[in-house]
Amino acid sequence: MSTDYLSGWHDWTAAFAHWTDVSISELHGIMTGIMTLCNATDSEGWASVLQALSFELPDEAALELLTDYAEDVSFALKDKDDAYGYEPLVPDDEHDLFERVLALKDWAGGYITGIGVAQIALQPDEKELIATLMQIAALRPDEEEGLEGGEEMWLHLFEFARMVPPALAVRKRQDVKSLALLKGLPAHATTAQELAADKNPHIIDAMANKQ
Repeated sequence: MSTDYLSGWHDWTAAFAHWTDVSISELHGIMTGIMTLCNATDSEGWASVLQALSFELPDEAALELLTDYAEDVSFALKDKDDAYGYEPLVPDDEHDLFERVLALKDWAGGYITGIGVAQIALQPDEKELIATLMQIAALRPDEEEGLEGGEEMWLHLFEFARMVPPALAVRKRQDVKSLALLKGLPAHATTAQELAADKNPHIIDAMANKQ
C-alpha cells in the first residue's frame, strides 16, 4: 500500500480537493507552526484562523480533518519522544522528486507563516534553523533537472525540515483564540525581518557537503 494513506496525504488531498487557496502542504505547515506554540483548538478556532489569514473556509469535512490533525500534532509535539516522529505532509516516494520538492517547499513556507502567526520569539540557534527553512521555501527546482543532489539531497532536506518543529516546541503554550491575529491586532513582523537579515545563502550547500 502507498504510504500516502499512512501519512495522511491521501486524506488531505481528498478533503481539500475543492479548496485551492494554498496547497495542502502549505496549510499543513501553517497548522504545524501554530501548533508548535499553541494548544489544540476546535473547528471554530481554525475557522477564525483561516478567515484572519484571508482564506476561504473549506467545507465542514475538511475543517474537521484539519482540526483533528492539528490536535494530534499539538499533543505529539508536547511529548519529547513522540515529537521526533513528526513529519511534514508531502507525497511519498512513489511520486516524482519534483512533486515532493514542491510540496516540501510549500510546507516550509507555511511553517514560517505559522510561527509568525503564533509570534514566536526565536533564540539565535533557532534563527539559524528557520533561516535554513527559508532557503527550502525559496527553492526553485527545475521540473526537467529536478533537485541538485537528487534523492540523497531530498532525504536530507526532508529530515532537516521534520526536526524543526520538535526543536521549537519547548515553550509555554497559549490558546489559539488569544492570538493577536484573531484579536484584530497586527502580527509581530520583526521575526521575519530578522530571519531575512540573518539568512546565509550557503547553508544548504553546507548541508549537502556534510553528506
